[in-house]
Amino acid sequence: MKKIVILSLLVLFAAALPASAHFQMLYTPETILDKGGDVPLKLVFTHPFEAGHTMDMGTPREFFVVNKEKRTDLLKTLKPITWTSLENKGKAFEAAFKLKGMGDYVFCLVPAPYYEKGEDTYIQQITKMIVNNGSLPTDWDADMGLKAEIVPLDKPYAIWAGGLFRGVVKSEGKPVPFAEIEVEFMNHKPNMKENNFDKAAAVKAPHDAFVTLTIKADANGTFAFAMPRAGWWGFAALGVGPDKEFEGKELSQDAVLWVQATEIK
Repeated sequence: MKKIVILSLLVLFAAALPASAHFQMLYTPETILDKGGDVPLKLVFTHPFEAGHTMDMGTPREFFVVNKEKRTDLLKTLKPITWTSLENKGKAFEAAFKLKGMGDYVFCLVPAPYYEKGEDTYIQQITKMIVNNGSLPTDWDADMGLKAEIVPLDKPYAIWAGGLFRGVVKSEGKPVPFAEIEVEFMNHKPNMKENNFDKAAAVKAPHDAFVTLTIKADANGTFAFAMPRAGWWGFAALGVGPDKEFEGKELSQDAVLWVQATEIK
């Protein structure tokens, strides 16, 4: 009887703990450039606000970039790395891509499903990040044809801190009504040379509820969020993809988009 009571208390205690969101990072320091050049990229599956536990990534299924409707496969450019968070080390990837022309470059990542042992489920976060060269808009608002996708309604590289960002959550090109979206601020700056997070946090959450924010899309799959601080913000629409099962277990096929807000000086 005592064992049952203790187990029940442990379950209740675990349920009361704050849920820390998984986020597939697709990171580069700057999303708008003037003269092109090399764009360094880090692909890390982690918890960005707390620079917390980093999950081991498997070899991605797809990795490509689209510029002026032309798709370039980048899968073979990926190199395995070890990423160090404040809690552990995890398998990740890096790449570099040279911008040769003006316009938007939409980087798209379809990672391998990740097995979350604690929940006995798989997670696959299909992720986008957009870099602009020369302030010429071309592809930022285009649908990339991904199974799960957030399509921007505002340029994700030209937003002042405090500005409003809007997007549409889609599943196989169709809007997802009332999609649940988790939002996190990248609170620890990634160190591109050392493959780790800076230990110092940019902000301190007043309560656990501020670590991972949750918003909902409307009946048309559209959402809006005002970013109060300059830096990187991640949006993850949960379970919106059509695939619900992988290797006989439940799959959450999420859509992730990264947006960079810029300080007004």
